[in-house]
Amino acid sequence: MRWITAAGTVLAAVAALAGGVNSGSAEAAAPPVRTQHVEYFPGPRAEPRQVAVPAGDRVFRERPGLAGTTPAVKALQRSGPVSGRLDLVVMGDGYTAGEQGEFAADAEEKLDAIFDVEPYRSYRGLFNIWLVNTVSHDSGVSGDPGADAVKDTALGSSFFCDGIERLLCVDTDEVARYAGLAPDADIVFVIANSAKYGGAGYSAADLPAGSTFHGVATMSSDNDRSYLIGAHELGHSIGHLADEYQYTGYGTYPSAEEPAAANLTIHRDLGATKWYRWLGAQDPSGSVVGTYEGGGYYEAGIFRPTETSIMRSLASTDFNVVGREAMIAGFYADADALTSSLPTTRPIGQGRLITVCLAPLTGLADVELTWYVDDRQVLAATGDLSVTPRELGVRGRGHQVTATVTDLSTAIRDPAVRAAATTSLTWAVR
Repeated sequence: MRWITAAGTVLAAVAALAGGVNSGSAEAAAPPVRTQHVEYFPGPRAEPRQVAVPAGDRVFRERPGLAGTTPAVKALQRSGPVSGRLDLVVMGDGYTAGEQGEFAADAEEKLDAIFDVEPYRSYRGLFNIWLVNTVSHDSGVSGDPGADAVKDTALGSSFFCDGIERLLCVDTDEVARYAGLAPDADIVFVIANSAKYGGAGYSAADLPAGSTFHGVATMSSDNDRSYLIGAHELGHSIGHLADEYQYTGYGTYPSAEEPAAANLTIHRDLGATKWYRWLGAQDPSGSVVGTYEGGGYYEAGIFRPTETSIMRSLASTDFNVVGREAMIAGFYADADALTSSLPTTRPIGQGRLITVCLAPLTGLADVELTWYVDDRQVLAATGDLSVTPRELGVRGRGHQVTATVTDLSTAIRDPAVRAAATTSLTWAVR
């Protein structure tokens, strides 16, 4: 979704030209160079950029002294069962065995900054967060301070990736291997032990085959603006948001098809936009919701909801209201506000206690718990976390008890998102 046909065509043409320079049999027989598309951030308040880089071999491989060790995995936050949560796996690179406490502190500080951005702040209770201690031979990462600095690290993090100083690449094969040690992985962050500004975002399409997580974001540990890289990248991997920035010279959006992302449209007519329910609203990013031309890398023929947002430039620390709503929909696509340890697969007796748990949501979230017997709401039980079928008025066999949680947040205006933000559990009564 994040990569456009025109860019792919250009890359293919460049590859074809490069292949035609040398016609020798050795060159012709050489396997194609594997590349990965990554997003990088030229400066702390700059618009991001896209680039394709070689996924080449690392300078170092794992040293014998570190081989065979099992990195420790611990829960920094466990708000509910893995099956009902977004599982964020965080690992460090460039931290030696004696620096794992420093990694844990750096990770917690970076995560607190990311989760201070809405809607992450309000919906943090839908996340489990796992720390994986990846032990490196050297302290620090390659490319810091200069291109000639080479460090032997567990994940091969390196600035000056493909000659771009702020592009902080990582060995995604190793990242996938370590992520597999966590109970589950939906998103992966790599915290590089460095004060130098930089980072990168890898989309699911460019991750190793078999990866179960949606994306990888890298960021430096000790730069106070690098957390915005992680916040932006989650916009792609969770909210399926498009980039709202543009490139000079890209011209007019070439397709007559409406983009899939919630934050771009080809319709200038205000009433035809995806976000017509938000038109005229004062946005947290500073402008009024409307149609602003330029986005998805193109200068014309495509429109975004606001003048700026975190999906356009890291000078902004806010999602616009359209992006917030898409993010909330993405949270609920992988997580549930309602869970219970009582299985729904077996009938229960009329006196059996049903206990449910609500995710600890705050701020923008506004969840309401309701109970039903068959299709009839039991108003007196609204908000009760523990009930029995008998207390709900069940008499006899063949009935069903349902608990439903709906997020009534004013940050949601689309009925389809409201439906996605509704979770139900149903038990048959014997």
